Amino acid sequence: MHSSAFKRGIKDGIPICLGYLSVSFAFGIFCIEQGLTVLEALLISMTCVTSAGQLAAVPIMASCGSLIELALAQVIINLRYSLMSITLSQKLDESFNTRRRAAISFMVTDEIFGVASSQDGKPPKEYFYGLMLTPWFGWAAGTLIGAAAGNILPPVVITALAVAIYGMFVAIVVPPARDNRNVLYCVLLAIALSCIFSFVPFLKVVQSGFVIIICSVIASAIFAYFKPLGEGERS
Repeated sequence: MHSSAFKRGIKDGIPICLGYLSVSFAFGIFCIEQGLTVLEALLISMTCVTSAGQLAAVPIMASCGSLIELALAQVIINLRYSLMSITLSQKLDESFNTRRRAAISFMVTDEIFGVASSQDGKPPKEYFYGLMLTPWFGWAAGTLIGAAAGNILPPVVITALAVAIYGMFVAIVVPPARDNRNVLYCVLLAIALSCIFSFVPFLKVVQSGFVIIICSVIASAIFAYFKPLGEGERS
């Protein structure tokens, strides 16, 4: 029974794994473009499975930013995972002790949360291990392949491929912005604030990590106050 649950988790995780391969390949290229080594890129993906968080972290690392800047950026960008984890905890049976819950929390991503929360009842722990193992392997393998390719390909090709990871975030933002005008305005406000930090002389000195934090907090706080979600819009 445990073996079949693990295999079912592996099977359900394969589509996520394949999707992560392409995204993490672009991340590996991005790391090399920022001056990181192949090993450093691989270790980041093996220990921190969060595409947005990793994309924000690499420039901070490359520019020798502070640990406070790095930590604050990760907390703000990845805050949604704590809410997903609380919801997902309702799917865990009594066999999940603190150590196992901590292991599960390491791989709570948007895609894994979606698949796991759609399961009937409370799947055994072996199912979760299988579901999370496959995407983790795909994320790490894609990063390794991308970083290794970044050491071989010409600089102009590396720069072109690095744009792919920004395309991924555009693909994430566009659907909700298209369906909800307030989300669109919030995104545009964040972009405008970011441009201010880029072009205003005395603000240009602010580190990129803090710019992400400031723009995210201000834009989300303004729209949370003036345009809160209605009951039917909350997930």
